[in-house]
Amino acid sequence: MPAKSRFTRLDAFAKTVEDARVRTTSGGIITIASILVILWLVWGEWAEYTRIVVLPELVVDKSRGEKMEIHLNMTFPRLPCELLTLDVMDVSGEQQVGVAHGINKVRLSPQTEGGRVLDIQALELHSEQEKAKHLDPEYCGECGGIPQDPGQPKRCCNTCEEVRDAYAEHQWAFGKGEHIEQCDREGYAARIDAQRREGCRLEGVLRVNKVVGNFHIAPGRSFTSGNIHVHDLENYFEQGLPDVDKHTMTHQIHQLRFGPQLPDELSDRWQWTDHHHTNPLDNTNQETNQPAFNYMYFVKVVSTSYLPLGWDPLFSSSIHNAYDNAPLGSQGIAYGAKGSIETHQYSVTSHKRSLLGGDASDEGHKERLHASSGIPGVFFNYDISPMKVINKEARPKTFTGFLTGVCAIIGGTLTVAAAVDRGLYEGALRVKKLHSS
Repeated sequence: MPAKSRFTRLDAFAKTVEDARVRTTSGGIITIASILVILWLVWGEWAEYTRIVVLPELVVDKSRGEKMEIHLNMTFPRLPCELLTLDVMDVSGEQQVGVAHGINKVRLSPQTEGGRVLDIQALELHSEQEKAKHLDPEYCGECGGIPQDPGQPKRCCNTCEEVRDAYAEHQWAFGKGEHIEQCDREGYAARIDAQRREGCRLEGVLRVNKVVGNFHIAPGRSFTSGNIHVHDLENYFEQGLPDVDKHTMTHQIHQLRFGPQLPDELSDRWQWTDHHHTNPLDNTNQETNQPAFNYMYFVKVVSTSYLPLGWDPLFSSSIHNAYDNAPLGSQGIAYGAKGSIETHQYSVTSHKRSLLGGDASDEGHKERLHASSGIPGVFFNYDISPMKVINKEARPKTFTGFLTGVCAIIGGTLTVAAAVDRGLYEGALRVKKLHSS
């Protein structure tokens, strides 16, 4: 038997003779409708194949020794930058007193003058501007009456800042530095008075240990007395001033987030990842006319990983192992789709109270009493959740699944169309027979 005959017997698609086929108008209409339906369904199948979904997963956070970034942008319209101090401390025992790295202080004009930007200063510890500017290289200034340790070389305080440090170490109130040579030379008291009605904005990034801790913004120089963290509040609570010139802890949180901001394309793709969901403290306003007032925010931070569609686990692991060398704010975003984006979400509860004591009748809670002690300021106490959320991008359908769906659409649509066409054809023949008889 010829080879052609063997395959002919296996043909599952038997052909009919062209002369035996009957073409009808209804068949042509059904064919056009079938093509349109197939194209519409295939387009839907393609949209489903190209759609990216997020598969959330909750796991135990096993990371160790990591750092966490805090992105901060806050305005204090009634507290000048000269009096504002930012401190960070955690349960590991690490304290970052008077934090300066990664933070800018922006001087703002009084609210009555529009709160415009006056000056932006990127603070750096031991910067060149803090060094004494004098002609005598052998100059050794007094430290404002601070006693010298016997047997130790004489301590030199060549700048007003160094005198303030010496006062803080001995837990002395500094005030405006009256009758201190270095402060008089630098005009410290005049600078305090000139900035009295100004405001200040803090903006920048902190890098802290990923453990339970807090950071706070409070007036005055901070120092530790025993195990107690205190601030020099003499300039903050200056007496005899009109209410409009008094300092308060009124503040606006423009932005507070833990970790980098997601790229816009991801935020647009996942609507629930905008700042209203992941950064609930954004655009928060708190106002008070009392200088002795305290605000506390209790934040629960949850580690969150975003794995883009092209995520490569080996590449991602290698870049995050070198995390300490990564610039502030990058954390995987700068490495493209192959690296994961490590950030954090958080929930928050808040509490505020007057440091003068009394009850909370103004808030409708007469039974709640306030303690008459504490430091005026804004305190953020953050706790780290032991769980981690992993959001992984994936396609809901593979390419083979897409092809299978297309074949099913074409075959199913043509089968249904053939049945409809056959029904119409048979119905038309029966109607003709009835009329002819």
